[in-house]
Amino acid sequence: MARKYLLKRTAQIEEQKPAADESRFQINYRQQLNPSQYEAVSAVEGNYLIIAGAGSGKTRTLVYRVARLTELGYDPSSILLLTFTRKAAKEMMDRAAILLDNRCSKINGGTFHSFANIVLRKYARAVNLENGFTILDQSDSEDVINLIRGQMNLSQHKKRFPNKTTIFKVLSFSANTEKKVEDILDEDYPHFSEYLDKILDIQKVYSSYKRKNNLLDYDDLLIFLRDFLLGFSPATKSFLSGIKFTMVDEYQDTNKLQAEIIRGLSQVNQNVMVVGDDSQSIYSFRGANFKNIMGFPKLFENVKVITLEENYRSTQEILNFSNKVIEYSAEKYPKHLFTRKTGGELPGIISAANENMQSRFIVERILELREEGIELNDISILFRSSFHSFNLEIELNKAKIPYVKFGGMKFIETSHVKDMLAFLRIASNPSDYVSWYRVLLLHEGIGPKKAQMIMDEIASKNMSLKGNPEAVVGKKYNDRIFNLFTLLHDIHTRNHLPAEKSELVFKYYEPLFIEKYDDWNKRKKDLEIFMNLAENYRSLESFLSDMALEPPNESLVDVEAEDKEEERLTLSTIHSAKGLEWHTVFILHAIEGFFPSAQSMDKLESIEEERRLMYVASTRAKQNLYVCYPMHIFDRHQGMTFSKPSRFIDGMQEEIAEQWLLEE
Repeated sequence: MARKYLLKRTAQIEEQKPAADESRFQINYRQQLNPSQYEAVSAVEGNYLIIAGAGSGKTRTLVYRVARLTELGYDPSSILLLTFTRKAAKEMMDRAAILLDNRCSKINGGTFHSFANIVLRKYARAVNLENGFTILDQSDSEDVINLIRGQMNLSQHKKRFPNKTTIFKVLSFSANTEKKVEDILDEDYPHFSEYLDKILDIQKVYSSYKRKNNLLDYDDLLIFLRDFLLGFSPATKSFLSGIKFTMVDEYQDTNKLQAEIIRGLSQVNQNVMVVGDDSQSIYSFRGANFKNIMGFPKLFENVKVITLEENYRSTQEILNFSNKVIEYSAEKYPKHLFTRKTGGELPGIISAANENMQSRFIVERILELREEGIELNDISILFRSSFHSFNLEIELNKAKIPYVKFGGMKFIETSHVKDMLAFLRIASNPSDYVSWYRVLLLHEGIGPKKAQMIMDEIASKNMSLKGNPEAVVGKKYNDRIFNLFTLLHDIHTRNHLPAEKSELVFKYYEPLFIEKYDDWNKRKKDLEIFMNLAENYRSLESFLSDMALEPPNESLVDVEAEDKEEERLTLSTIHSAKGLEWHTVFILHAIEGFFPSAQSMDKLESIEEERRLMYVASTRAKQNLYVCYPMHIFDRHQGMTFSKPSRFIDGMQEEIAEQWLLEE
């Protein structure tokens, strides 16, 4: 008698779930984590929202979950971890590899934009792209808009027309939030509303210019990725079948586009874990959407919310203050931060007669802390807006206290680094006309008209980098243009490494660079850093992508020679301080109109974001917190006027904060 064998449909065969036999694990997860962290780490399939209060060990939780999934037998390459900085992704992967073993470094980790870049290059055809596209950074995008703005002859308007930076901000905000341009103008730039049609024309031309020249800006990376995922083509299904788990850090900072990308990633395997803190959602000006984290349980099926409330950073006294600040939020996930740390002092609310007395108090208190053994590196002064610290900076300079203030010129935005990049971008994508324009104008005797004429010849294929420069350039151009084409021909056609190409560009660029910049000697250090960075890459495409997506931050041009005394006090806006911590924190100008800012007064959601800013600022402190305000401020129309303490500290109970009144 024949043996019967029953065929099952493939869809019915469930993947065997690895059994969780914890005794065989290398790591004792239950012992090394608190109960809430353990619950989040041991979560496997399903959708999870981890509300991670300030200082509650969210990075540790993500790292341990990566290790545990790997120990359970899941393929590390099927785990996707999305972050907002490459540094954060690298730190988590490195920590997981140290915690368990090198398998953890094989997970897919990176920023939304770098992940989009990798996916789009692999699946370019599926979204009608050429995979050799060039990425425009913000200042490149602004230059393209400026080119279009110039061609549209907008200077004929008698009233001021918005500049390239404003136009780019409006278009980018529209792309990230999916708000109409006209609504953005009405809300934030009502004085430019009459130019709506012209701005929409610029948007159309900018969009077609990018498509024609194989260019993508930051927003395009997210838009194309979103469309690729939600289009759910066979290529998408194939790609998504390889992603078993999606994890997202700092979910409260996502915008509408990023939330849609996460939804798209969950179409095959609904295993999404997002980690964030609704009380630290402070980036709406960048397009971040507070509603993403609040609405997550409605967007995904059967979401489990796990709250991390044990704080490992601050004293209970500081946490009581922070809990009280956020208690009055109109919309939040309930949480109450607590710690096992003991021996704290009450935060101080410091009222000074005027701004200068506020500054002198901070200087004196810093000198006292210094004598108590607290290093300057472990002290920070935080403020709502950069100009709030000007008076303090004068007093710090008088007292010879060295400090660093966040918010200088970024490395990638310096014109000399952009010059070097322009040569390499042309070598990678000869249709990059913004880079052509920049490079041509470096040469003596070439102005905008002649540059446009040469670019027209390149566009019409009369001049190509593939051809022999002698045949291509001809007699109508001078030696400088011949030498330029010879260089670009070499770096475009020869299979050199990025470091070798950069070296060739530098040799050519150096005399132009010395001619162009009076302070070239200072700037040269940036170019040396640039060439050192190129040494780390095997392909020009990946080097240019990283320089656009994850560039180093600081330029050396404006950085003075390091003081022999390496200690430095930190001055920072609260937005720049998120994620950092110090032993002692001073918060400046806690008065109505300054913090919360006057611009936030007309909308409830804006006031709520200001409240979250105060929460972020206060939770940066580990041991000491001083919230300062001047009782009188100078107004240039009214002279010296009374100020009103910020609503976030006004009426704070004496068991939560100690009131200090400064006297001469």
